[in-house]
Amino acid sequence: MKIAVAGLGVAAQVMYLPLLARRPELFRVTAVCDLDPAQAEAVGRQSGARWFADPAAMLDHGGFDALIVLTAGTHGALVAAALERGHAVLCEKPLAYSQAEVRALKNESRLMVGYMKQYDPAVRRAVALLGGRPVRHLDVTVLHPTGEAQLAFARVRPSRPSAAALEPWISADEAALETALGAAPPPIRSLYSGVVLGSLCHDLALLRAFSGPPATVEHTAVWDGPSLEVSGALGAGRYGLRWHYLPGHPAYRETVAVHHEEGTLELVFPSPYLLNAPTVLTATSLDGTTEVRAVHRDVSEAFERQLEAFHALVTEGTAPLTGLAGGLADIVTAQKIIKSVAGPSIGGEARDA
Repeated sequence: MKIAVAGLGVAAQVMYLPLLARRPELFRVTAVCDLDPAQAEAVGRQSGARWFADPAAMLDHGGFDALIVLTAGTHGALVAAALERGHAVLCEKPLAYSQAEVRALKNESRLMVGYMKQYDPAVRRAVALLGGRPVRHLDVTVLHPTGEAQLAFARVRPSRPSAAALEPWISADEAALETALGAAPPPIRSLYSGVVLGSLCHDLALLRAFSGPPATVEHTAVWDGPSLEVSGALGAGRYGLRWHYLPGHPAYRETVAVHHEEGTLELVFPSPYLLNAPTVLTATSLDGTTEVRAVHRDVSEAFERQLEAFHALVTEGTAPLTGLAGGLADIVTAQKIIKSVAGPSIGGEARDA
């Protein structure tokens, strides 16, 4: 498969480009794009790909089968343009900021939304062990240190686009947030785009994997940090989400506990930037009168498995774990969360979410 990559920041440098190079039997990167021409040229020379400083120019030139979208902000317009040209698209989360952007997409059978934790071998094993049993309670806690602390090992080359190059993309972000939230104040917009759709959306995707989207958002709390707490109904059971930004915390840690009638499945995720670092799954069950704890560690890389699934989508038509419907469901849930936080003053799509 000939691959184009749009956005050459952290995700591209630390995860996607190394993993694409690791699998030459499946992928060949033929085009790369970044709004910083120096960044695009450097990555293009290193990877042997044609480089561009304008995504529209890259799409017009073509020469690839599929596009991986790793840009910042909302992805709606770029994904729409690529799908309309017939390209398959793997879009890193979030798919977009507004429902309207997603509902306007065409050729959605060629779209995959990048929630790599759904492809984590520990998650796939946990889903299989759950075996469709009803979830009594699903509990999530995320401890999130600074990005700089998590990336101290990576030697990432920063992208520095000009203000002129950034302006239309910033304007598109603001327009999408206006559609989603109305005239919400900057702290609410930041909580929505940066925390809920920027990080907690991974856990919304895990809720869908284990039990479907949340039925309700009944309680939210936000306090200094920021910290965010959300709870509500999940099918026949309930869920609780807690997300904490802790600049001085020694390491990223995400814990997901799925409690069901016959036991518990607990997942402990490491920092996503550490390739092949295993997520630890502890499955607790009953054998006669004995409590059994089975610990599973698999060093298969979740991002690599996601890329394999993208290859299967393009070459065999295999549906991804999250396509348009799942991406839209997470945006709707995110808007319910923000509506609960902001109260009746919220506007836009969130008012009716």
